[in-house]
Amino acid sequence: MSGESSGAVAGPDGGLRCPWGLSTKDYVTYHDEEWGRPVRGDDALYERLCLEAFQSGLSWITILRRREGFRAAFADFRIASVAEFTDKDRERLLADPGIIRNRAKIDATLANARVLADWSEGELDSLIWSFAPDPATREVPRTLADVPAITDESTALSKELKKRGIRFVGPTTAYALMQACGLVDDHLADCVAREAS
Repeated sequence: MSGESSGAVAGPDGGLRCPWGLSTKDYVTYHDEEWGRPVRGDDALYERLCLEAFQSGLSWITILRRREGFRAAFADFRIASVAEFTDKDRERLLADPGIIRNRAKIDATLANARVLADWSEGELDSLIWSFAPDPATREVPRTLADVPAITDESTALSKELKKRGIRFVGPTTAYALMQACGLVDDHLADCVAREAS
């Protein structure tokens, strides 16, 4: 969602928004109502972690439009339920047209649930949020060029998750997770969603 140098752009209602949030109706809703808002809870963060991993190499809109399919396929991303998935479930997932049928990403999603099932309640939430930087130390982005793809915090979060056995979470994926889940606010300075978050 970075790489362009433009600032906030007027949307259909005249409100200024991050340019990426205007390309489709789905993006407008996601941008305005979800992206950058705090997400708490182990299962909710596991879902976002999985979806960001599935997004790797693809457009986020591809994942967003299949999110309900992902939720149906992966038991609403309840860690305890996915941790119990069998080889038969894996084969079902590999044949499911409602999700991205990438073997490595499916295997990582299942393996990560098994790892997380052994963590104490709230441990994933606490770990991820412990890497949220102090907002006072961050410059408010004025253009998309000001929005980083990785940060020291996302690199550290990626390293810690990997050390604990979580797969498919490089520094870029970790930063996308931090942006999506409100650990950082990368809405542009003039964006209407920044005022609401």
